[in-house]
Amino acid sequence: MPNSKTHQQTSILVQAAAAACDDKKGVDTRILELDPMDSGLSDFFLVTSATNNRQAVAIADEIEMRLKRDFGVLPHSVEGRRNSEWILLDYVDFVAHVFLAERRAFYDIERLRKSARPFTVPEFDAELKSALAEKTREVRMKIASAASKRPSKPAAARNGATSGKARKPATAPSVKKAPAKKSASKKAPVKKTSASKKRSPRR
Repeated sequence: MPNSKTHQQTSILVQAAAAACDDKKGVDTRILELDPMDSGLSDFFLVTSATNNRQAVAIADEIEMRLKRDFGVLPHSVEGRRNSEWILLDYVDFVAHVFLAERRAFYDIERLRKSARPFTVPEFDAELKSALAEKTREVRMKIASAASKRPSKPAAARNGATSGKARKPATAPSVKKAPAKKSASKKAPVKKTSASKKRSPRR
């Protein structure tokens, strides 16, 4: 499986669509990884079978609903929903085909795509998991390589830079004292003695 970002994103959508088929009891679900020289715009075909028309519609609806809910992706076009014998959901990078069993045998698109690489759903899940793990390892190696190429300062220069700066002694934070309130000392009122008071006559 190619390791490009776009291809892996499409693979995740295909995986979700295959899970939708499984939830709605699709039969013999297969994934075809198409040959780039033969595929045109699409990378994958998802093919599954239904036992009746109602189930075919239910599978197609579940694929459409799940990809919209989980990834915000809508099909470019949907065909065949009315007669429900072969419903095609075109997501450009992959196409989902929901067949009635007899129609699938009649058209046999798996045989027509001889250059495609076929997968069962478990095989596809394992392949995608391996590709994502490989991508993760590549990213981690790039990060580690970039970190090792960064120039580091010599230890002496680092020590000199730190020792050259004299550290100021730590001082306790000064606490501002609130200004003392001046107590206004009230003077007792002095009674004025009137000098003009006449002395009482002596008897």
